[in-house]
Amino acid sequence: MTDKYESPLSSRYASEYMLNLFSSDKRYQTWRRLWVSLAKAQNVLGLPVTKEQIEQMEANIDNIDYECVSVREKEVRHDVMAHVYAYGKVAPSAAGIIHLGATSCYVTDNADLIIYRDALRYLRTELLKVVANLASFAKKYRDMPTLGYTHYQPAQLVTVGKRATFWMQDFLSDLDEIDFVIENMKLLGCRGTTGTEASFLELFEGDTSKIDEMNRLICEDFGFDKCFDVCGQTYPRKVDSRILNVLSSIAQSCYRMANDIRLLQHDRQVEEPFEKNQIGSSAMAYKRNPMRSERICSLARYLMADAINAPMTASVQWLERTLDDSANRRISMPEGFLCADAVLRLAQNVTNGLHVNEKIIEKTVREYLPFIATENLMMEAVKRGGNRQQVHEIIRKCSMEATARMKNGEECDLTSRLAKEATFGMTEEEINALLEPSRYIGRCPEQVDAFLARIEPLLEGVDGNSAEINL
Repeated sequence: MTDKYESPLSSRYASEYMLNLFSSDKRYQTWRRLWVSLAKAQNVLGLPVTKEQIEQMEANIDNIDYECVSVREKEVRHDVMAHVYAYGKVAPSAAGIIHLGATSCYVTDNADLIIYRDALRYLRTELLKVVANLASFAKKYRDMPTLGYTHYQPAQLVTVGKRATFWMQDFLSDLDEIDFVIENMKLLGCRGTTGTEASFLELFEGDTSKIDEMNRLICEDFGFDKCFDVCGQTYPRKVDSRILNVLSSIAQSCYRMANDIRLLQHDRQVEEPFEKNQIGSSAMAYKRNPMRSERICSLARYLMADAINAPMTASVQWLERTLDDSANRRISMPEGFLCADAVLRLAQNVTNGLHVNEKIIEKTVREYLPFIATENLMMEAVKRGGNRQQVHEIIRKCSMEATARMKNGEECDLTSRLAKEATFGMTEEEINALLEPSRYIGRCPEQVDAFLARIEPLLEGVDGNSAEINL
């Protein structure tokens, strides 16, 4: 529809997988799977729930009459009960036992946890694809000297590959966080209206072991190890804070990388992918803007801001249950996941096609190398009998003069200036012999190799790629 608002996250940015995961079909089918799981457990534990009823429920998990749900919800003003009613219509023999002993959060909260867990697992694979792309890039350019920057001012040389390991290290930190969140996720289970399991004490005639077994069976059905030790009606909203925090962390890493690429593209050293027929500007036809990296930064800012929602919600939960979390979570949690998905897809696309302008980098290195090499030149001059303090002053004076010359648009003449200083004790040829860029990159190649060797097991079987994105 073109006459109603549609979120750009769904129409432009997120993947089909993530859109399906947070779709109405997936959510309400998961509700029905939860009702089936509850019925199965109750059957096993001796409650009056038959296999025939369960089979009819299972046969109709995907058979959702949304019109029936809509009409019923308008009558009763309760979404869960509207779905219970619609489910009973297509599974009439089970209509009387659907949702037995449960409260609404049995389906709403458990479904959220199941969907969030699956979404985190998916994002983990997408994150590893970005790391795999960067690993290939770092390996290729492990020993290519490039100008390093501190305060975005020229500093000592690094290598193109070493710089990529900065970005990778951030992503690996995110990987640690996402693994921690996934490994520590628990299911709410079926705990009753205030988390006391009172309704099941009644149903199981005080046999608490059957309540525990019921929840164990439900957990097992959905691949969870355990339920929360204690809860109110809902699962603890601190879980949402933990989830959005790791999504924000991914956004921070992507932003940092994309921002670096934007700066480097400004200097024409590194460029993001650019399609053959891509237009950079409607007015300036020559433009080649880093629009993908800019989009990463734009969406990442949204995601970092979105993460504030969860702690604000978690902090104001009243006693056993309040409902002021619901409307916020309906937006902030799915949109957070969709946005993280979009950011990682863009990051895959950029890292898969990152282009290095080697001649520009070499020219930039050569321009600044005489200044970078001055410490080594000073040590060499002292070895040849020079006075360290006198040599330092010569270098300082000549550097200032050469810099002033460069600010007037002229070429750097630092080496010739130094050679003309008799007390410096070196000819221009001798000075230039020390200006080999590879002498000034320190242990960068070794550091890249060690870093890649350490993460190699993580990337086994991971194929970095370029996600299809809407431009």
